[in-house]
Amino acid sequence: MSNGIEIKGFCNPQFKAVQDVFTENFELFDEVGASLAVTLNGKFVMDIWAGYTDAAKARLWEENTIVCVFSITKIMTSICILMLVERDILDLNSPVSKYWPEFGQNGKEKILIKHVLGHTAGVPSWDELFPREEFLNWEKMVKLLVKQKPWWEPGTMGGYHAFTFGFILGEVVKRVTGKTLSTFFKENVAQTLDADFTIGIPIEYQKRVADLIPPDIPFNDVLEEGSIIYKILGIPSGWTLGGDGTKEFVKFCNTRAFREFDLPATNGFGNARSVARIASAITCGGNIDDVHLLSQKTLNEALKEQFNGKGYLFVEGIRYGTGFGLPSDILPIKNPNTLFWTGWGGCSCIMDMDAKLCISYMMNKMRLESPEVARKNKFVSYSRANRIASSVYEVL
Repeated sequence: MSNGIEIKGFCNPQFKAVQDVFTENFELFDEVGASLAVTLNGKFVMDIWAGYTDAAKARLWEENTIVCVFSITKIMTSICILMLVERDILDLNSPVSKYWPEFGQNGKEKILIKHVLGHTAGVPSWDELFPREEFLNWEKMVKLLVKQKPWWEPGTMGGYHAFTFGFILGEVVKRVTGKTLSTFFKENVAQTLDADFTIGIPIEYQKRVADLIPPDIPFNDVLEEGSIIYKILGIPSGWTLGGDGTKEFVKFCNTRAFREFDLPATNGFGNARSVARIASAITCGGNIDDVHLLSQKTLNEALKEQFNGKGYLFVEGIRYGTGFGLPSDILPIKNPNTLFWTGWGGCSCIMDMDAKLCISYMMNKMRLESPEVARKNKFVSYSRANRIASSVYEVL
């Protein structure tokens, strides 16, 4: 126990310095509850957790606590899409409309599957405003996407498809398999790896879910109204940004209805252990414990750069691969064969295939950087996860 925080779980003595950094985060960043898992060569060298599942600090974070990890869910979705590519059910270079014909209108005819995975499709959000409740209506949202016109020429610019990523790819999977993406993921990934991760969560599991705690700084303090970035994150609504919109949106995310909704962009529930269990298959070349997810050939597709530069999210530059982020100024990892993704508020998963290393960090207290830093468009603070990752590489 340090600073009143009891760290539970397992840590290889070699990684004690990493555990110390994890512990320091509770004091330095007002961490509330979090879990951290590190694997090397597919084996866990660290699986720890600490803190509380609620803002009142009345409920302890337990071994089986799970939390909404927001866009970490995109890792799972990308794995599913790549599995379907490997099975010759999907083609990265085929238009979305090949599988979802209605989508191919209003300038979207040339949007390819790889454009969606690489956040270059040009449909990062919707022009039409709608009530918050309609966001949980799948048919309504995909019909709006059919009507939507691209904001830029598909394939020419990177702009984060925060929510539309899940609706587009989820509808494609539904069209080609007859199953929701969450069901495909459950049957082909989570169950085969015995990983405690689900996209959308049934009511019977919700007692284990940690509450999300909103950041102290609302989005509207750090974004320029009317900018592309504001549009990407501000629609679907005025309800994510304006006034107390950030707190209200997080409150919405804690509702039973949101938790149950099957959105393969943001509605994944797991912890550091379950994310690392799945991601470790990637770090080990697509196979782990006699379970095959992806071939090295398919992983090489994931490593192909789709965009590199000043996109509509990070001004200092970002590199999008095919379904994942690649090392860049945002994630300055030297090993080139590394994939990563993050989740709104601070969750992070790094998959280093050169070192066969996975670093998975999940938490419930969301953070944004100070307005001064955030206005440079480093909007989600990864200070906690980055400190942990740096300490892991120092140990190695």
